[in-house]
Amino acid sequence: MKKNEIRSASPVEYTLSMIGGKWKPNILFLIQIGINRFGLLNKGIHDISKQMLTKQLRELEKDGIITRKIYPEIPPRVEYFISEKGETIIPVLDAMFNWGQEHMSFDEDGNVKF
Repeated sequence: MKKNEIRSASPVEYTLSMIGGKWKPNILFLIQIGINRFGLLNKGIHDISKQMLTKQLRELEKDGIITRKIYPEIPPRVEYFISEKGETIIPVLDAMFNWGQEHMSFDEDGNVKF
């Protein structure tokens, strides 16, 4: 493809449509390390609302990145898991984690500087 040709979507754009944004990489990272229940995810992601977490989980499930398992208990228990398709995105998340760990810095109070 020539440099000045315009495509309707690039592979990077497609990938970002699946896992991009403020919340999805964090959600996937937490599910990957075993934090896979709604309440724990909500506590593990700073400043996410319950409504936004629900929306993001639904989008990830719709896109086939995660699966949801409902246990027939009272009260019902729901857990989220990385799907087979989602497993293929884990190296990208690992690279993001490693890059962030290498480059992030902190202020005098121990907060991450953005």
